[in-house]
Amino acid sequence: MSEDDMRSRPPRVTAATLRDIGLFGGLDDESLDILAHELPTVQIESGAVVVREGENARDMFIVAAGELEVLKHGRDGEVRVAMLGPGDWFGEMTILDVQPRSATVRAVAPTMLVRMSAEHVDKLLYRRDVKAYALLIMNIARELSRRLRVADGILAQLYTQVSEAYVTLRRR
Repeated sequence: MSEDDMRSRPPRVTAATLRDIGLFGGLDDESLDILAHELPTVQIESGAVVVREGENARDMFIVAAGELEVLKHGRDGEVRVAMLGPGDWFGEMTILDVQPRSATVRAVAPTMLVRMSAEHVDKLLYRRDVKAYALLIMNIARELSRRLRVADGILAQLYTQVSEAYVTLRRR
């Protein structure tokens, strides 16, 4: 392979890098080596949109480096609902269902992502090692559960604030 070929190939992640990401928690060394070798990386420039709310897709992304913002359409335009950095991941719902993207994700700094499609999950995990597949799905479920708990807390706080404001206005 020539030096030009090496420069043009996107950088790869290592099994050690994947081991430190919660999505891959519990996976054995062989599975991590296969994923590190097979999963492509994507370089994203600051300001570039990675995924757009409402799009159909079958890929999720793991943040290897950089920073991104998660945006939802609101009545007055896009609203930032989260920030993502190294070790975070997004788009995992497309691995589990076939619904359109639920949010837009945009890079706020130069970013390197690892792309994992539903086909990767099927070929590299499910068909090769059902235990590794089950661990990955459980790790996704844990993160979705954590996010749901956070959203529930935000909704409860918002409901309390609105209720208190309503009661205060009614008393006037």
